[in-house]
Amino acid sequence: MGQSVRLSALKFQPKSLQGQMLVLVSLVVFLQLVISGAIFTTFIGEISQDQIGKRALDIAHTVAVIPMVATALTDSSLQPQVQQLAEAVRAQTGAEFIVVADRHSRRLSHPNPEKIGQPFVGGDEQDALTTGRSYLSQAIGTLGPSLRSIVPVYSSDEQIVGFVAVGYLQQDVADTVHGYQREPATLFFMLLMVAMLGASAIARYVKRQTLGLEPREISSLYLERQAILESIRAGIIAVDGHGEIRLINQAALKHFHFEPHQHVIGKKVVDVFAHSEFLPLLQPGVEQSLREITVDGQDLLFTSVPIVHELTDAGMVASFRRVDDLTRLQQQLRQSQEFTEMLRVQAHEYSNKLHMLGGLLQIEAYDEALELVSHEASGLQSLIQFLSQAVPHTTLAAIIMGKFNRANEMKVEFLLDPQSTMADIPADYNFDKLATIVGNLIDNALEAAVAYGQRPACVQLFMTDIGHDLIFEIEDSGAGVAVELQQTIFQQGYTSKSAEHDVNHAHGVGLYLVRRYVKQLAGDLTISTGDLGGALFTLSLPKQPQRGERS
Repeated sequence: MGQSVRLSALKFQPKSLQGQMLVLVSLVVFLQLVISGAIFTTFIGEISQDQIGKRALDIAHTVAVIPMVATALTDSSLQPQVQQLAEAVRAQTGAEFIVVADRHSRRLSHPNPEKIGQPFVGGDEQDALTTGRSYLSQAIGTLGPSLRSIVPVYSSDEQIVGFVAVGYLQQDVADTVHGYQREPATLFFMLLMVAMLGASAIARYVKRQTLGLEPREISSLYLERQAILESIRAGIIAVDGHGEIRLINQAALKHFHFEPHQHVIGKKVVDVFAHSEFLPLLQPGVEQSLREITVDGQDLLFTSVPIVHELTDAGMVASFRRVDDLTRLQQQLRQSQEFTEMLRVQAHEYSNKLHMLGGLLQIEAYDEALELVSHEASGLQSLIQFLSQAVPHTTLAAIIMGKFNRANEMKVEFLLDPQSTMADIPADYNFDKLATIVGNLIDNALEAAVAYGQRPACVQLFMTDIGHDLIFEIEDSGAGVAVELQQTIFQQGYTSKSAEHDVNHAHGVGLYLVRRYVKQLAGDLTISTGDLGGALFTLSLPKQPQRGERS
């Protein structure tokens, strides 16, 4: 039953912002008016009752000081005149009763003449007769519950000879008070109407400020935004027009080594990044496209976009990511594409060889068929056997095997020096970077040998781990590298395919990554002319790089 009531209440909840604002503001104002009205009516009731009581006391005092009243209380011949006086005053003042009584509480006047001479009813007159005090009292008399004032009457020699009681029925007092309390009702209703109009105006203003979105849409967008931001591996920081951080995701917190619970949002950028080179990049109004920058010793890809609302600069959003992350993805994608293409070509090549083998078997040329199988298996098998002994590290062995297959695909002779050895590499060495360096240098050599156009095209690899360094020598039969280009080829974006130079370096990325990773591994790379007539790249990497260079 309770659940159905809640569902019914939700069913009637307004969906629009204007409707919700109207209901909420009206409800708040209504509650305020009810509370204020209760306080106001209570206040009016107390004041009205006090005023009626004061009026009763004033009337009683006026009657009590009339000399004829004091005289009549000791002279019975004047008692009829007291009745006439009391009724005349009662008619003029609107009191319910005016009673004059002697010291024995015997009435000399009463609205009902039959009550004259009878005892005063209520029992609240003794204090006035004994102490001479004037006061208000509530008691039940012959006319019903009443609010009454009791004032003593003094003779000429200052003796208490009786009292005057002036009263108003409680029902009449309540009716009078309620009459005063009903007067503000119209004002309260007008205030409620003004509040509803104001709520509607406020709702329209708020909706303009929220770009016309309803509350449920705003909350949904906020939750979606939080989920998206935290799923992005790039760091994101949003700064408003006053230079305060309005948003920062977990990737950015981790990059700047902020604690997850550290309160950064709402603080000034100049305070949070006071000692960082990142501070100038977070100035509002500056737009920067994707570019590589070095901040606090780290290479980042940085983008900033200004936030403009109604032609006003409202802040900026900056995103950044380590260059290594992007280059690693590029390298992995490029290698995947190369492996895919290599497998496609090899599948086609081996399909032809299988057709050839099938033809030899059909014409019963068994010796030629055996020779073909032996020739195909001997080269690959000998390389696999050599790598398993000289290069026990699977990552490096796999990249060399892959480049051997690619060389066969490109019709380039791939020579691996039989004196090569690469077994003494520390177990915690960064093999990913090492494989990227060696793989790109071999790719460069293969493409250079093919581009030169002379046959036979050849690439030779020598490697040794004797001593404190890992040494790799990769040379090709290409045209070599001119002296003036030996630094240019390592620049990002340089490619011989567009500039028509003699050396290709993987579309402007390969050799750029080589130089970057060599530097990170504290190594050295030189270019010279090899015995094959082309370029000779000599790579030297320390076995124990500095702390932090293995990541």
